Amino acid sequence: MKGIRQYRIKELITNQVIETQEELVEALRETGLQVTQATVSRDMKELMLIKTPAGDGKYRYALPQDQQRHNPINKLKRALLDHFVHIDFTENLVVMKCLPGTANAIGALIDNMEWGEVMGTICGDDTILIICRNKETSNELVEKLLDLLN
Repeated sequence: MKGIRQYRIKELITNQVIETQEELVEALRETGLQVTQATVSRDMKELMLIKTPAGDGKYRYALPQDQQRHNPINKLKRALLDHFVHIDFTENLVVMKCLPGTANAIGALIDNMEWGEVMGTICGDDTILIICRNKETSNELVEKLLDLLN
């Protein structure tokens, strides 16, 4: 849950002008996440959010420049765009094919996302076995990965 919540925080502050913690809490709730201000405050500290000028005399939350450049979701998206070949699933197992020599790097990026539906990955040279927590989440994971290709 923490990984999803922090991903949404990054997404929200990148796409919207969020000036206060209260606005961020409300925006997260609008996406369907039930959060408290204390939890959001801890997430903000971990993400090292900063306030930057919004251009109209106001300030907004933003990621430090280093995090914007090294955002894990952006790294995964770039890797998939460059190396993805095919994906399929059955029950709680997802098999992803990628270009030779790239499976370990992509598997590590998926593991680092800390997605709740993923238990872990096993990687070969060009194949990644993603083990999901249950069969219901396999399809969701495949859709999430395919969405990164768009």
